[in-house]
Amino acid sequence: MNIGRRFKSYFFRGLAVLLPTMLTLWILAWGYELIQENVSIHINRGLVKALVWLDSGSEEALRQYEAKLEEIFVTGLAGSVVGLLIAAAAVFLVGALLASVVGRALWRIIEAFIMSTPVLRRVYPYVKQVTDFLLTQEDQRKVFSQVVAVEYPRKGIWSIGFVTGSGLRRITDSVHEECLTVLVPNSPTPVTGYVIVVPKAQTIALEMTIEEAFRFAVSAGVITPDNEHSNDLPAAHVSRAAAGAIGIGERS
Repeated sequence: MNIGRRFKSYFFRGLAVLLPTMLTLWILAWGYELIQENVSIHINRGLVKALVWLDSGSEEALRQYEAKLEEIFVTGLAGSVVGLLIAAAAVFLVGALLASVVGRALWRIIEAFIMSTPVLRRVYPYVKQVTDFLLTQEDQRKVFSQVVAVEYPRKGIWSIGFVTGSGLRRITDSVHEECLTVLVPNSPTPVTGYVIVVPKAQTIALEMTIEEAFRFAVSAGVITPDNEHSNDLPAAHVSRAAAGAIGIGERS
């Protein structure tokens, strides 16, 4: 192996090891900065205003007090931590409120208002679909309960699908078989796709989690679970394929 080929091999091997870690850290840093600049800083400024409003003193003393608080809570490291903690507590309180009957009724009123607003109703339902899929807990998910392979859009072509139900009763009674309702996702946007009803006997249950199938669809099949990596074709199949190719070449 010459020096150039060895350098290329080592370089890409190191890149394959370091790149996922670097991208992960970059995404976390980007998310932290995004929250800090758009959420935490406003919470901190509101906290400073509230503390100044609660304090009593001369106007000059209040200005100095406010400047000191802003140095701590807005531009200082403590401020970013406090803002994140307050934001997390606020999200927790909203979740606790929505767990009650009154909270759910109130949120339905808010959603009805959003859906009646011309611009918001064009965006909100699709964003909600994505967030519901990503954030809803496993025991509360009613869709995407299992990953299967189905022959779709025709025989001989296999597609990955999410089981979303047990099929329509009229179809099940007509074919006299147990059926499944399957969402065949589009790639790279697996939250959309085609809903089909297929006999359960014509599906193959895959040992893939919902998240693994989701990554498989988003990456267009590049990211495959370790236990689903395909094996090489047996030698007999390779020989027959090669012989068929040679035969085609001779006939042509």
